[in-house]
Amino acid sequence: MKIGKTESFLLLALIIGYGAATMATATGFKVEQDEIGEGGRQDEMFLLLNSEPVMKSDAGEMRVVRSHDHEGRMIVEKPMHIGFIQMDPNTLLLPMYLDSSLILFLRTGEATVGLIYKDHMVESQLKVGDVYPIPAGSTFYILNTGEDQRLHIICSIDPSQSLNFGAFQSFFIGGGTYPSSVLAGFGPETLSAAFNVSESKVSRIFSKQQEGPIVYLTNSRGPNTWKKFSLLEKQERLKQVKRIVQGQAEEEKEWSWWNLVTDVFGTQDSNENHKAPISYNIYNKTPDFRNDYGWRVELDESEYRPLKHTGIGVFHVNLTPGSMLAPHMNPSATEYSIVLKGSGRIQIVYPNGTLAMDVMVKEGDVFWVPRYFACCQTASKSEAFEFLGFTSSSSQKNRPQFLVGKNSLLHTLNSLELANAFGVSRKKIRRLINAQRESMILPSSSSPSADDDEKKKAVSF
Repeated sequence: MKIGKTESFLLLALIIGYGAATMATATGFKVEQDEIGEGGRQDEMFLLLNSEPVMKSDAGEMRVVRSHDHEGRMIVEKPMHIGFIQMDPNTLLLPMYLDSSLILFLRTGEATVGLIYKDHMVESQLKVGDVYPIPAGSTFYILNTGEDQRLHIICSIDPSQSLNFGAFQSFFIGGGTYPSSVLAGFGPETLSAAFNVSESKVSRIFSKQQEGPIVYLTNSRGPNTWKKFSLLEKQERLKQVKRIVQGQAEEEKEWSWWNLVTDVFGTQDSNENHKAPISYNIYNKTPDFRNDYGWRVELDESEYRPLKHTGIGVFHVNLTPGSMLAPHMNPSATEYSIVLKGSGRIQIVYPNGTLAMDVMVKEGDVFWVPRYFACCQTASKSEAFEFLGFTSSSSQKNRPQFLVGKNSLLHTLNSLELANAFGVSRKKIRRLINAQRESMILPSSSSPSADDDEKKKAVSF
């Protein structure tokens, strides 16, 4: 069958169109140019602006920032959501399990985290700077025993194992009218038979809690049983969590739904006996890189084994006023960052060499950088810029590739081929890439990293 000129032109157009569409999704995301999101602008497409409450009570709340908009116009290679948990002093986040794994980072306060690990109940004491993983499907609770300090936790939420009911789905073990226990759905008749108690007793227990998912421990703000829970010694608290989470009175100790749960989960024991994960304090880690203009800390499975099966890494960056984390790209990870202090400028570049986003961010803002995309972060002239991040990566370790600076890949490339690529002489390209004498974190253009004569000589072409 012969194809005429018109048919050939149409076929060529279809091939080109298909190729363009394939290239648009090859980087792991797709963006509709006409509409970026609800109230969003294209120059803010890598900012995660909208948070939503997923748990809320008088004692605290948890809010989540999703990694893509609700209509799915951004398709991310490995999505990650960012959660913010805030709890008043003397409060408890009720025992539950999630369909997503968490990595907790303690921002302010102190916390006790109870976790069922390999069929045993263990507790870990967390302080500021600690990192701690919660696997999907593992029952846990968080206790803020501080008398006067509000607890603030930032967490990554990996939905790769989720049921796709939203940011994540929570399943409360203890509960009543608010929140409801997952057991309550079976109804009084089934629970009565399962627990071998009367239906009236089941109904009383499973309707008592109504304080919400985060409850006060103090007598003046919540049930006495929560206060008793906080006062127990560690091992006694672990043994009695079965009674406390259901709000049982002292006279009701002779039976518990925990008798049923124990058959599944096993008994309680210490962290050491079962090699349960211990927290890692990222503030105590020696920076992987430091110079006069800032530092960067990276944490992965090679130094914190509990991260081995998560595919998640953690990093922490601090830039002095005006300094820059040099333009770079991540060959094996998508980054999600939260501004902890100060303000700065975020620039991200499309694969075609055009600017995708150039915005100023401040404390509390969340932004993400897709895998392979070139980006740089610059601190404001007036204040330092500190941000924490999570990397959602493949099994291989992420090693950022810097595009500018003394350690940039431009120095590794053959200078003759590089000069030909830019269409300039070899001498000029060498002068260009050698002009910057710092690596990774670069000084402000006004910083005295070299005297003026040397700088002029270095960058003259």
